[in-house]
Amino acid sequence: MKKYNYEDAVLKEIPEPEKDCTLIPVDISDKTIEQRKQKIIEKMNQRKIDVLLIYADLEHGSNFEYLVGFLPRFEEALLVFHKDQKAYLVMGNENLNKVSKARLQCKAIHAPYFSLPNQPMNNTKSFKDIMKETDIENKRIGVVGWKNFTSLYEDNRQLYDIPVFIMDALIELCGKENITNQTDIFIGENGVRTINEPDEIAHYEFGASLASDCMLDALNTLQEGVTEMEIGDILSRYGQRNSVVTIAAFGQRFIKGNMYPTQRELQLKDTVSLTVGYKGGLSSRAGYAVHFTSELDEDVQDYMHKICAPYFIAIAAWLENIHVGMTGKEMYDLINDVLPQEKYHWTLCPGHLTADEEWLSSPIYENSHELIQSGMLLQSDIIPFVEGYGGVSAESTICIADIKLREKIKEQYPEMYQRMIKRRKYIIENLGIQLHEDVLPMCSTLAYMRPFMLSKQAITINHE
Repeated sequence: MKKYNYEDAVLKEIPEPEKDCTLIPVDISDKTIEQRKQKIIEKMNQRKIDVLLIYADLEHGSNFEYLVGFLPRFEEALLVFHKDQKAYLVMGNENLNKVSKARLQCKAIHAPYFSLPNQPMNNTKSFKDIMKETDIENKRIGVVGWKNFTSLYEDNRQLYDIPVFIMDALIELCGKENITNQTDIFIGENGVRTINEPDEIAHYEFGASLASDCMLDALNTLQEGVTEMEIGDILSRYGQRNSVVTIAAFGQRFIKGNMYPTQRELQLKDTVSLTVGYKGGLSSRAGYAVHFTSELDEDVQDYMHKICAPYFIAIAAWLENIHVGMTGKEMYDLINDVLPQEKYHWTLCPGHLTADEEWLSSPIYENSHELIQSGMLLQSDIIPFVEGYGGVSAESTICIADIKLREKIKEQYPEMYQRMIKRRKYIIENLGIQLHEDVLPMCSTLAYMRPFMLSKQAITINHE
């Protein structure tokens, strides 16, 4: 393995990347929706599942949206999907009229129990009787919530993350012995949502590149006196739904539990944390509001040496080594070698999959035998912590693509492919990171890091 040295990371004046979001959202094709259905039916047949019951609410609806095409906003909803492709949408008062807009043919079932408090409940049926209309009695049911449980102590097939009144009705109609958690059909190892086709990649590139462009604008607007809310306004744009809470935080965070931007003005020496995410990707940056080292307090003047350089070298190692066929264990061990966990105290997966939600799942964890596969979208998410120092971050999004997928993208989305090639060129030539050939950047600011956030100097690798 290549030897990685922290001393190779240096601050330097380099050209900043170009913003390149097209501002033109890309829809998922009917052909891809049909492919999604067939992939799921194949999994159902393999597991001898008769019916999938797919739960959704606004925050936990991406498995539902994968087939239906939309989220149920402020209500709960269920997609009841049979292996013979018969499908029912169980909807509350204000989503019932959306059934005709679904991406697959569904019969509408009205469930006022999913509606907002005190709205009309003029039905004469129990929830169990409503569910009878979906033809699930005595069937083998796979419940799909939003979380793929991976406990070492529980029976993960018997853990459910959907409302208990739904589970109670299911158990009465089908018997507990016929019900299992099947969320991993969607997001577990080899889950159908973990691999993307070219139009799905294009769909997600819009959000990943928008987050990146917003982040670059925010970085370029930072100056003493600017408020968190002014920066927050730059990060969230065009009415697009965010995949995480937008962060624009200066200095001490979570005062009185607040998680949102305030009118606090940026002051010299403040820590700065910025994050924005849309469908397809998140961009996050963190550092200090200074121009150069001497403006830092004396006890953190080695911030660049102590945490920034090691972190950047770890990101470089991640990007230079990740490839199709690599195991999650190999990547986990690599990052632990380059950025030892016992010293830098990162605790989560060093990288994870992304999609409609910011964190889909992750093949990268200790002793993981899951494979990095072509078509995966990943976040370069490594979070070190060193006591007494502000944080550091340069998280962005990549697509893993073998030669076959790269050729398909080049043929079907030539303009996006050229953007990806241009991004690769920038990263290799200006940041000194020798990207693996399987890495296609989903945004222009991948690995672009300005830890002294009032300066435009960025970290690059010195190969001299």
